[in-house]
Amino acid sequence: MKLMISSKALYSTWMYYSPDRMLIDCGEGASTYLGNKAFAVKRVFITHGHADHIAGLWGLVNTRNNAMGDKEKALEIYYPKGGKSVEEFLDFILKVNSDLKYNLTIRALEEGEEVILHRTGSAQRVIRPFRTHHTLSEVSFGYNIYEKRKKLKDEYKGLPQRDIMELVRKVGRETITKEYEQKILTVSGDAIPINVENAFESDLLVHESTFLDERDRKGNNHSSVKEVLELAKKANVKSLILYHISTRYERKVKRLVNKSIEEMEIDIPVMYVHPSRIFTLN
Repeated sequence: MKLMISSKALYSTWMYYSPDRMLIDCGEGASTYLGNKAFAVKRVFITHGHADHIAGLWGLVNTRNNAMGDKEKALEIYYPKGGKSVEEFLDFILKVNSDLKYNLTIRALEEGEEVILHRTGSAQRVIRPFRTHHTLSEVSFGYNIYEKRKKLKDEYKGLPQRDIMELVRKVGRETITKEYEQKILTVSGDAIPINVENAFESDLLVHESTFLDERDRKGNNHSSVKEVLELAKKANVKSLILYHISTRYERKVKRLVNKSIEEMEIDIPVMYVHPSRIFTLN
């Protein structure tokens, strides 16, 4: 799992998922920080149409068209169907970049619609959006990345490797295996805590945590750290990254996060994206 995340609440949020060369959101400055990696990006998935999540699209599209790099690599941009702000901004970008040297595909996604990210033989990774609640004026998505794998059917578990190989020779691998999906990454986007089932048993949950002190929360558009920690416990996730943290906590992020972890007796790895730093996970 290789991630690079920048998230400063209300200013700019973007996440680069290296294994499949994709961005989730594209806030201001994304292409500046990515540098030559901007030419590696194959797909961009937008969670919602607020400026701090889409402002960097103009720079990304323009950089790939004019900077020194492979200008023939195609780029795909996906966004929630009905996201008018995204549509209008993309229309503007296309108007001022009418001479693109590469193929740019723009597609509105339905909830649950699957996009294949990678396929090798019978194994593949896919991404599916799920609905979240952020504001009434904007359709908002979170995203799940699944890895489709195969494993032995229950009746063959425990057999010696020699017997399994003999069965493969006699009846074929497809007969003795079954396909399953492993949820390897869940991203909330800006939202109140997502539904437990959307994060259930995810290898890694990346969830917004705007408020590190729930007393600062006003309205019902974002999440507090304790709400997210409770969600992670209920969903039985393997690890957690907190992002979209308010700049009001810049000097005390570590202390407040650790305090909440201790109070709630969280025993999974918890990381956070400091609002003034680029976070990397290798």
